[in-house]
Amino acid sequence: MSPLTWRSLFVRLLPWALLLAIVLAISPGIGTQDIGVVDAWRALRAPSDASNPTAGIAWEIRFPRTLKALVAGVTLALAGAIFQTLFRNPLATPYTMGIASGASLGALIAYKIGWLHVVAGLSTVSLAAFIGALVVLGVVLLLARSSARLSGQTLLLAGVTIGFFCSGMMIFVTSLADVTQTYLTVRWMMGSLDTFGGVELTALLPIVVPAWIIMLLLARGLNQFAVGAEIAATRGVNVARLEVIGILVGSLAVAAVVSLCGPIGFVGLIIPHLARLINGGDHRALLPTAALLGGVFLIVCDFLTTLLPMGYAALSGREVTVARLPIGVMTALIGTPVFLVLLCARRAGRRL
Repeated sequence: MSPLTWRSLFVRLLPWALLLAIVLAISPGIGTQDIGVVDAWRALRAPSDASNPTAGIAWEIRFPRTLKALVAGVTLALAGAIFQTLFRNPLATPYTMGIASGASLGALIAYKIGWLHVVAGLSTVSLAAFIGALVVLGVVLLLARSSARLSGQTLLLAGVTIGFFCSGMMIFVTSLADVTQTYLTVRWMMGSLDTFGGVELTALLPIVVPAWIIMLLLARGLNQFAVGAEIAATRGVNVARLEVIGILVGSLAVAAVVSLCGPIGFVGLIIPHLARLINGGDHRALLPTAALLGGVFLIVCDFLTTLLPMGYAALSGREVTVARLPIGVMTALIGTPVFLVLLCARRAGRRL
């Protein structure tokens, strides 16, 4: 393993940190209303009232949405990078453990029984989704503990199995739901970054920030694990504890994000590969790079959910039926070609 100093790490991360700062700075000026970046920053110190709605639109609607995208992108990218290493599977995602299926089933049940309320500023649908994700995680851990050794492969198999079960239950519940309930569920499963004030961020941060710290601290152990579980064990790494902590902490953080944003795909799949292509496989650089790129990627995708319908309306002269595309649709549209390019680049590199 090549030596990595704080200075070299800073140099590697600086361009992506600056890119993140730029997208955060312009985010208050991106939206359907005719309010630009300059107008948004000028209105920062102005009171938000009926006579001056610019500050409210820019800093109470747009910027919290961007922060929510940042939190979700960082969490999904970190969890995806760790899962791909622990499962030794380049196609592993943050939802491999069945978290998304459990959360979707919980949300669908909430819609079916009419549990549509707001508790402490949070939707009961989000609470039901979080409970569903936690139930799936608990069941997966219980099934995995029945084996002789609680390994990543055992957790992977248990997660995939429970995920398929939840998908089957979702089909069953959907068959009993009416058209409105089915539409609401499908819309939720497309993902959403809509936010009202800072309540959702306040609920997210106490869960995801400690999870970020723990996942980043696993970098040295993950470097040893990537060489081989047996070699890592001979070098003093508690492999079983590394697997359980990484998967459990990552799954809890992902469950919190999914419960408030829905299942947003491709972030946890392609961003770790992109970070590895940029800064190599050393997890001390890979994990923070993935976190920064994940935040930038999801924020930019959120920009495009607004800009593409606006651009289409301007070019065609027609009114669009939606003001904003679902974020899950946009990550798929952007993520699929990016992943194919990364795949081709990887194959070309191997031929060389």
